[in-house]
Amino acid sequence: MEQTAIYKDLQGKSVFITGGGAGIGAFLTEGFLAQGANVAFVQRSDASEFVAKMAAKYSCALLAIACDITDINALQAAMTRAAQAHGNINVLVNNAGDDTRHNLAETSVEAWDLCQHINLRPHFFTAQQAAVDMANSGGSIINVSSVSYMMGNEGYPGYVAANAGINCLTRALARELGPQNVRVNSLMPGWVMTDKQLQKWATPESMADHLKKQCLKTHLKPEDIVGSTLFLASDASRMITGQAIVVDGGVVVTG
Repeated sequence: MEQTAIYKDLQGKSVFITGGGAGIGAFLTEGFLAQGANVAFVQRSDASEFVAKMAAKYSCALLAIACDITDINALQAAMTRAAQAHGNINVLVNNAGDDTRHNLAETSVEAWDLCQHINLRPHFFTAQQAAVDMANSGGSIINVSSVSYMMGNEGYPGYVAANAGINCLTRALARELGPQNVRVNSLMPGWVMTDKQLQKWATPESMADHLKKQCLKTHLKPEDIVGSTLFLASDASRMITGQAIVVDGGVVVTG
């Protein structure tokens, strides 16, 4: 992976990523490995092929742990295992999410709860665990959200609500953990053309319509999210916390 910036302080850091073996997460994992960080990630699906590819390309440590992030005990246990392998977690990236389409009329209580258990609840409990590791030396927590709620998108109200919640949670955690020198920020991608999006929901018509909303007339790719994540993880952003950083090609406007 070609990177335009090198963050020397990330070398040797212990990084934990949820959903780090596929989609945007796989690019984030490689991005940190390329910086010389030691990475552990959880992934529900099989990531053995990806791990073998990364191991052949990079010399720093990589640990993949099979885990369903809706199981909080298993998720926190995976973080403990990562800390045992790589040292106390310095950087936490809550990347995993599920934007399965649904509507108001057809969403059951169980489906609503599952949506929150995937898209919001893990962000709180991973932070709870990481805060213990970061208490003495500080660290960076990056919560991947989405611009979907800022756009008022229809077609997945539970997902939109969860992403709004992520940003509010980020602000609260930034305030609470700031005295421990722990920074907490949200990273808000626009519509990133992952394999999943291209296979399930992206059509020529929907892609063309979305591109009209962007200032920059190029579709986002997973690698476009890496640079901002590395910046927020590094000391280059040491005085940035409680913020929502948008990477969407210029669809929504903050401030």
